Amino acid sequence: MDIRTKEDFLSGQLLLIDKPLGWSSFQAVNKLKWVIRKKFDVKKIKIGHAGTLDPLASGLLIVCTGKFTKKINELQGQEKEYIGTITVGGTTPSYDLETKIDQIFPTAHITKALVLEATSKLVGKIEQRPPIFSALKKDGKRLYEYAREGRTVDVKTRTVTVSSFDVTRIALPVIEFRIVCSKGTYIRSLAHDLGVLLKSGAHLSQLRRTKIGSYHVDNALGPVSFEEHLLGKSINN
Repeated sequence: MDIRTKEDFLSGQLLLIDKPLGWSSFQAVNKLKWVIRKKFDVKKIKIGHAGTLDPLASGLLIVCTGKFTKKINELQGQEKEYIGTITVGGTTPSYDLETKIDQIFPTAHITKALVLEATSKLVGKIEQRPPIFSALKKDGKRLYEYAREGRTVDVKTRTVTVSSFDVTRIALPVIEFRIVCSKGTYIRSLAHDLGVLLKSGAHLSQLRRTKIGSYHVDNALGPVSFEEHLLGKSINN
């Protein structure tokens, strides 16, 4: 990481962060904010991220400081790339591992040809229903709040664009993938919909965001590494 000054961060910086598994996007941004304030003894600094990652996902988080926070909406609108795994044979209410498997389905009939046929139907402009366990709001309340209360709500579909849905490996019950998609696409919903098309069930079991536009996670630093670089010390985990 290049050496940056107090003025650099206040005027505006774009930081590529590799969010660790288990961290919320808010925690990652808060960590950076704390480090910058500690390093330069500043009370206030504008900081925000361009596109939330769930705690169960890792990967690229673009963090903007200072005047660069005005670029967040533009950055959020860029195409994103993900890699991960989908596990077939079982569904969960959250479509991922945040909740436990609630239904089991047969998988013996699933072949490579069937998987490729199913994924091809999830490419292009598609209508997608967001998971009930999501931060989207309905009547001023987060959907996951309804879900945790056990309440049923009608979640409207939305149009998203999936540029590519590549199957990189099949080792049933696990399917490895690479997906390139538009803003607002829920990979969890793609996993669920894939299970339906396979006449089985499926949930997202692993997810990593690798790209946002032209920005790649290979050029990103973890929050702890960012702290080590900026404060100039080694941190024992």
